[in-house]
Parts: sequence; structure tokens; C-alpha cells
Amino acid sequence: MAYRLYLFDFDYTLVNSEKGILGCFHLTNEALGYPDCDDDTMRRTIGLPMVQAVFRAVPGIPEEKIRPYLNQYRQFANQIMTANTFFFPETLPALRILRKRGAKIGVISSKTHHRIQEKFDLDGAHDLLDFVVGSDDVTAAKPDPEGIRIALRHFDVKPQDVLYTGDSRVDAGAAENAGVAFAAVTTGVTSKEQFLAYPHQAILTSLAGIPYIA
Repeated sequence: MAYRLYLFDFDYTLVNSEKGILGCFHLTNEALGYPDCDDDTMRRTIGLPMVQAVFRAVPGIPEEKIRPYLNQYRQFANQIMTANTFFFPETLPALRILRKRGAKIGVISSKTHHRIQEKFDLDGAHDLLDFVVGSDDVTAAKPDPEGIRIALRHFDVKPQDVLYTGDSRVDAGAAENAGVAFAAVTTGVTSKEQFLAYPHQAILTSLAGIPYIA
């Protein structure tokens, strides 16, 4: 086994949460009277901290309206998010291979802790997850390495024993800043060419290749 600990981003890495996230944006915009944004712009916010995502998805929203917007968004998320979030077909098989090899598995994400855990529990995959660091567990968002470093301390492992996998440039930056190896997956909106600017062990089209990275 190449690594002792495998860390993953969540949205667009382990799961396709596009239907849930876009749905929450559309419903919130309608409820609060904001002009709706096109889906492609909204897709490009997936994986960002929510405040940044709102500024991009709702152009011109005043800063003082961000908190009410987030509160309304979360109400809709409680209703529709997890039911409209789907593991990619390669995700659970890849995690099962890592688990059989004795590896530890964690998630470092800009999504909230409970929402990540909820998805694993709903799909009966809680046994494939050892640790979660969500947006509510850190003071600084990726590419800050805080979340990854929390996991390193929790598992008492050295950076060279860790592989972090993600779909975005903030994931690549977080891995670089934490001094851990990085594997990119192009299941999000970031292209292979964009990942080439960052240190990486591999750039993959899916998680199927993760257990075989040396």
C-alpha cells in the first residue's frame, strides 16, 4: 500500500451534488427575489466556501444580505440536498479496496460536517469513512491546509504517508500547502490542463485509479 491515509474532497470528487446545490440556489433566489443565475455559473461555485459561492452565483448581492441568504439556502438544503447528492459509480468500490488494504479514509471539504456524514449514513457506507473535516470544523477554507493538518494530527501520520484527492484548484493548493501528495480527478469543472500547474501524483478521469497510485 502506497499511503496510510487517503483524504478526499467531497463535492464533485466523491459525489455529484450538482442537482442538490443548483436546486438550493434556484429555490433561494426565487424565495428572496434575486435574479436567477445560469446553471454553468452555479456549477463553478461547487466546492467553494459558501460565502464565496453566493457572491459568484448571485451577482450584486450586498454583503449584509449574505447571512440571510445563507440561512434561507440552508433551509432548502435540509429538505433536498442529501436526497439529490449521488456517489459517483467508482467511489464506493474504490473506497472498499482501500479499506480492505487497511487504509484510513477521511474527507476534507467545504461542505458542512453533518451533511457529509449524512450522505455516507444514508447510503449505508458509514463503515468506509473514518474522519470528516467540514467547513464548520476549520477557521480557514482551502487552499489553506488547516483541514488536512487536522487530519494528520488526528491519525498521527506524516505528510509523506498521505494522499489527498480533489477536483479543484483549491484542493490542489491545499495539498501543496500541507505538503501531502495530490491526485486530481476531472469529475468537476477543472480541466486536466489546469491541474498541470500543480504538483500531482496523477490526474484521473475517475476515482477508479486511486487505489493503484504508487
